[in-house]
Amino acid sequence: MPQMMPMEWTMLYTTFLMTFIMFNIMNYFTQSSNKQMKTKKIINIHKMNWKW
Repeated sequence: MPQMMPMEWTMLYTTFLMTFIMFNIMNYFTQSSNKQMKTKKIINIHKMNWKW
């Protein structure tokens, strides 16, 4: 039945869209935050008092 064809395309579009969104959400929340801690530890500030 050709009347049902637009509904099939919208279901296909929503299926791919939901899959894409879920994949992006899972990749965003599975990143580890250990990299940020390492960069903070590397930075050293040496304060020097010059006596002239």
